[in-house]
Order: sequence, then C-alpha cells, then structure tokens
Amino acid sequence: MKHSYVIIDDDPDSVLKTKAIADGFQNLKFIGSADSYNSGLDLILEYTPKIVFMEIDPSDQGSNLSLSLVNELYRYLKEVPTIIITTKSKELAFEAIKYEIFDYFIKPIEFSTFRKAIFKFEKTNSKAIKPVTTDNVMDQQVNLEGISAFTMISDTIEDHEPDFVMIPQTENAGEVEIDQKAAEEDEMHFPVVKREEKPLIICVKSYGDYRFIEAKDICYLQADNNSTDIHLYNGEMITAFKTLKHFEGVLSSPFVRIHNSYIVNIDYVSRIHTGNSVCYIKNTTTKLPFSKSYKENVDSIINSITNGNYLEI
Repeated sequence: MKHSYVIIDDDPDSVLKTKAIADGFQNLKFIGSADSYNSGLDLILEYTPKIVFMEIDPSDQGSNLSLSLVNELYRYLKEVPTIIITTKSKELAFEAIKYEIFDYFIKPIEFSTFRKAIFKFEKTNSKAIKPVTTDNVMDQQVNLEGISAFTMISDTIEDHEPDFVMIPQTENAGEVEIDQKAAEEDEMHFPVVKREEKPLIICVKSYGDYRFIEAKDICYLQADNNSTDIHLYNGEMITAFKTLKHFEGVLSSPFVRIHNSYIVNIDYVSRIHTGNSVCYIKNTTTKLPFSKSYKENVDSIINSITNGNYLEI
C-alpha cells in the first residue's frame, strides 16, 4: 500500500531534496508541493494526503508558513494527516512538539533519520482497532460450571484505553431467578473499601516513550527556552517539552514558583537566605535564585515550613 504525501516549503531546492529522499521509498507516493500557507492548505484539503512534510521557518516570510497551519487543518478535517516538520531551527522543532506533530527533521535531512520516521509511521498505521461486538464476545465467552459468571472481553491497543464489555452467562439463564430485594440487602451489607490516595504521577511523553515520575521525587523544575528540565532527588535530570508556565498551571502545593526560571518543591528546601535571595536544596550544593516579583511565594514557603512541627533556636 502506497502512502500519499505532499511537501510544503517555500525553498525549491529544499523541496527537491526532500522529494529525492522520499523517492527512495516505494511505499510513498508524491502528490505535489506548495510554497505558501494558503496554497499548502488548499493542497492538503484537495488531496488529503497521509503525510505532510512542512517547513515552519520559511526564507520568505510572505509565505506565512508556520505551525498555525496545523491548527487550521483541525477546523476542516476529521482526520488530520501525519505532520512531519522540516526546518533548520531546533527551537521551532521543539516548539512544534506542543502541537502533537508526528516527527521533525533538522535540515539538511539525513536518509537514516527519514527512514526511521517512515518505519515509525508504518508501525503506527499498521495497528488496527478491532471493534467489540456481541458476536465476537459470545464466541469468546467463558463458561464456569456451577458458577454464575460474567465474561470480560477487552481489545486494547497502544495509546488507547481498553473497552470492556460484560455479558452475562446465558446457559440455563431461564432457570435463574433474581431476588431483587435480597440483592439490595446484600449490597447494603457489602463492606466499603476505602481506597488510599495514590501519589501524583507525571508522565513525560516523547514519540511513544512514556517516562513516569512520582511528583514527590522532583526537587525543582528549571526553564530552558520552550522546554523544562525536571531535576530529581537522585540527581537525574529529565527534559519535558512544555514551558515552565505550563507546569506552574498544572502543579499545586508543594510546588511553588520562585523565579522566572524556577519552580521548587517545598519538601526539598533546606535553607532560604533572603539577603542573598537564594534557596538551597537538601543534600546538594544547589542554590536557586528567587526574584523580587516572587517574594510573596518565598514568604509562603517560609510560613508553610514554620507552621509545622517547628522549633526555632
């Protein structure tokens, strides 16, 4: 099966180079190219290709090529093509990740990098969702002798939540009488199990790689342009392609922002020096600066610590 693709790039040489690499793959079919926002949008809507190779840092700013084209596609298409960004700018490539694009190439494009992306695309598109129907559930139903049972069938694929279907066992179903009142009484006397609250887990996802981190293990977060470096108590550092502003919005206590570049976990603060405007991290030599604009947040950290089991000497 051949997958159709288009190239959206205002640089003719770049278009030829991308097409030359793509020509090496028999399962790819070239549809056409466009050199501007409007012509690119028209090309995609007319042919609805499977893959779009798109430049987002054009040499001619009048072409208006940018990530906003991705948002525009969602307005018109139920199924947006697989978007692969092609650009010389690493910063813009990282920014593109927030738009949930499939992949990105840093120009000049290497054949090996292109090949990996196509293999990944093939693997992703080879997964088919098998619908759960009454017929296939009944075919798989399990009969347990002497036990009134339910069969639970689940079809699970990567990145999808399982769908569960419960079908009552039909054998001798006509002979079974349900005492509704007894069932309600049993339910009233059924012990209530109190579930313990689970710790917050943060998932850093990147191209099918799911990294799970317990929030309590995070000492502090540090801004790095459009990404954020997450520093753990064991000295490990993990990069997430989200801004520090994003984390400030989704994380609550014990995480407090103390600087344009830092969010700290109160539980790892060992010392605050207001004269030098620095905050110390436990069991490390790390000192984080805090700014005047976040002075109230720093005061709240001090109050939080001193309001606990606290002795001042």
